[in-house]
Amino acid sequence: MNGSRPVAWRDYAAVLFDLDGVLTPTAAVHMTAWSEMFNAFLGGLAPDHPATVGADTSPYTETDYFAHVDGKPRYDGVADLLAARGIDLPRGDPGDPPQAETVCGLGNRKNDAFTAVLERDGVQPYPGSVTLLDHLRDLGVPLAVVSSSANAHAVLAAAGLADRFVTVVDGRVAAALGLPGKPAPDTFLEAARTCGAAPSSAVVVEDAVSGVRAGAAGDFGLVVGVDRGAGESALRSAGAHRVVADLQDLT
Repeated sequence: MNGSRPVAWRDYAAVLFDLDGVLTPTAAVHMTAWSEMFNAFLGGLAPDHPATVGADTSPYTETDYFAHVDGKPRYDGVADLLAARGIDLPRGDPGDPPQAETVCGLGNRKNDAFTAVLERDGVQPYPGSVTLLDHLRDLGVPLAVVSSSANAHAVLAAAGLADRFVTVVDGRVAAALGLPGKPAPDTFLEAARTCGAAPSSAVVVEDAVSGVRAGAAGDFGLVVGVDRGAGESALRSAGAHRVVADLQDLT
């Protein structure tokens, strides 16, 4: 990819990284958590359970993940999978406990499963991303993480990266501040502000089209797309100035 050449990092006042798919391959943790949660739920349903009359309670598979769960908000993923299986549960409320047999209860159960899988299996950051983080640390450039995940701090701790960043603007921070998520630029703008950098002097590093659009919408000085599968053309069309397959290519 023609983005594979060093960046003059000293020209920028901050670098703002997405987390999942940029610094860590966290999708694998999410996939395992969904599988463990759904299979425990499906396997534990009694044959005469009123929600399962005529339903498909066969084991959850990777095909289910990509067809019904991938890329969706957690509760929507639960609702879509249950609907596809013909299982009728009430929506419930986000405050439902994980043991509740509601859509929100199962969604909260999945979040607990994610935490358990992360603690049990850990997550290793992309080596090329660590190479770039090391390079930027040596240059003294302030760094931030901007993620829609509510688990960003736990993921960073598990990956051994928790001490690398001036700030972490995650889903919890966005909710507390009333900031719209990507593709709106607000979470990146908040991270740049905390780092003391004007958007024009900050870099956004993203692997998702929505995140690249957020960087472009915020008029950031440089928007780097990391192609983990979205495709170079899609990332460039969304506003990426540079596209690389591995962040070490930018050192």
